[in-house]
Amino acid sequence: MKEVMLASTDTIEVPSPNTVFFCPEESQFYAQCLEKMVLPQCASGESVVEFGAGDGSPVISALLKSSFKGLIQGYELNAAACKLALSRIQQYRLDEQYWVHNRCFFTNSPSEAQYLIANPPYLPAPDNELYMPSLHGGDDGATITKQLLTKGCENVMLMISAYSNPIDTVDHALKFGYQVVDFMVSPLKFGYYSCEPKVKNTISELQRKRKAFFSENIYFLAGVLFQKKNATNSDLSTELLKVMTVL
Repeated sequence: MKEVMLASTDTIEVPSPNTVFFCPEESQFYAQCLEKMVLPQCASGESVVEFGAGDGSPVISALLKSSFKGLIQGYELNAAACKLALSRIQQYRLDEQYWVHNRCFFTNSPSEAQYLIANPPYLPAPDNELYMPSLHGGDDGATITKQLLTKGCENVMLMISAYSNPIDTVDHALKFGYQVVDFMVSPLKFGYYSCEPKVKNTISELQRKRKAFFSENIYFLAGVLFQKKNATNSDLSTELLKVMTVL
């Protein structure tokens, strides 16, 4: 068992990283993207849904630093992660702002939501026989990300990895009527999940095909805010890809 610091001096025990996703650096960056690009933009009463809530810590962290007064509904299939998220929500007294359902997002999330947020599974591999199978993102790591973009939500904030075919992912978003209106990028070191041999070998193969971009020690992770195209916003997809593919 490991302990994770969420806020002040409070700690909560969490299961092993093979049971519940555990990467403090990535979760913290996801929280920062929510805090900067999503929560300040949400008008009172707007609905936010989350695919793959995990242990809930990113949204909780963002809410604790935000004046957001709406409701975020998360969907998480992992029962252990959902239980942990609910206990954290109760601890921080965020029951009126954050709900996590142990149900499938694609069949249960409300269609009228104005915002969709997610740090979707993006590990590329030929199959899901991984340390944590639920982190499998398809052959190129972008399969579930693309599915979320076909959902049709007006505003979509997704975490996108530079080693998971970012060019095709952004092209897919543009074809479905989105534009990139904001993004944040952070360098991350390869960790427990991305260093699994099957994953690392797939990433190397994608690099040879110019579908993955990384250096020996780091890759870029981007939080990207997509919005349905309108005349008032400039599309930043070219700028995003220049940053993502520089390594």
